[in-house]
Amino acid sequence: MSHPRAPLAGLRVLECSLLGPGAIGTHLADLGAEVIKVESPAGDYIREMTWPIVEGVSLLHLHVHRGKKSLVLDLKTKEGVELFRELAKQSDVVIEAMRPGSLAARGVGYPELAQLNPKLVFCNLSGYGATGPYRDLPAHGIAFDTWGGSVQPATDDEGFSYIPEHASIGMHVGPMLGALGILAAVIRARETGRGCELELGQSDATAYMEWYRIESWLAYERPADVVTGNKADAYERRAPGTAGMKEGVRYQIYESADGHVLFLASEQAFWKNFRETIGRKELFERWPGSKFADHARGNRELQAILRDVFRTKTSAEWIHLGETKNFPIAPVNTPKTIAADPQFRDRFPLYPHARHGIDMLPFPVRFPGETLPEPAKAPTVGQHTEEVLRSVLGYDAGRIAALREAGAFGKK
Repeated sequence: MSHPRAPLAGLRVLECSLLGPGAIGTHLADLGAEVIKVESPAGDYIREMTWPIVEGVSLLHLHVHRGKKSLVLDLKTKEGVELFRELAKQSDVVIEAMRPGSLAARGVGYPELAQLNPKLVFCNLSGYGATGPYRDLPAHGIAFDTWGGSVQPATDDEGFSYIPEHASIGMHVGPMLGALGILAAVIRARETGRGCELELGQSDATAYMEWYRIESWLAYERPADVVTGNKADAYERRAPGTAGMKEGVRYQIYESADGHVLFLASEQAFWKNFRETIGRKELFERWPGSKFADHARGNRELQAILRDVFRTKTSAEWIHLGETKNFPIAPVNTPKTIAADPQFRDRFPLYPHARHGIDMLPFPVRFPGETLPEPAKAPTVGQHTEEVLRSVLGYDAGRIAALREAGAFGKK
């Protein structure tokens, strides 16, 4: 049975954002919050950024601003500023997903809004955060991943450096962590009656997600007899993170009959189950390995044997054996092929392009027995201006017309 209320129903958010950082409000909208995107009369140029462009509108906009309402206000006018202040009184959260201080410059920063609404939660999400020497440095999403050490330059055949294909971290995880912080602050505000201000840099998010490699390098600065490798590697230090996986054998990618699989038998028990499955008792006898975290590092003889073994079956056949015989193995998909994966099809019933402009992945957290509301298609500039003023502030047609004449929504 579907729950009568979405998890965040009743939460009202004013979002002032440019480009990808607007995803901070997407997570809240996906869970049922009313997210009102306040735009300048020119609108957020996210609609023209990146590729593909779907019927004149970017995929980035269609995804990031799904489920939101668009309200146009000219914050260069006193009427526009006053409207923002009135809306902030009736909201739980104000998001400033742009350079720190952008709203303060218009007289609607946190100190001013907190006087009007003491329970208000104000969150700034920017590129490099509100402090530090890079505070005012312009940047886009990939910058945070190169800064955080997640993306290294590649070089083409002509000797030119280029950005390699990669999974962006800062521009995606930053908004997610920001949404988490907002919800924590809202809970406290509802308990205490006092809101707060919080801020986060997308670069911070990259560093936070890279904690394992960063902290490993920091640990390796300490004496080698204090910080070692693990027992299975005879305590020899490996390179941190995935760089230390290159020489792995029992934890490695192998070619199957029709693609590739990732074999992960680093625990002795799983390795034993695997050799029993393939009928190769001698492999365990020769190389039983350590109980935990043993990748049979550098064992080229074993690696050659496993290479030949994995080529004998399709990826699907290996996955089935892993499930039934209890050893860890995983498909190796690409962003292009994953949509055909049966696990993906089960977990991601796509929002269809007929209603959203693109076939779109839903919010991934499930509430068993409930169905989250399907978000509306990303709005056009100012699509909901009059609707918001009527429903939130109770303005009638005459008052809205007067504000329009005064230029609150931009010049005609």
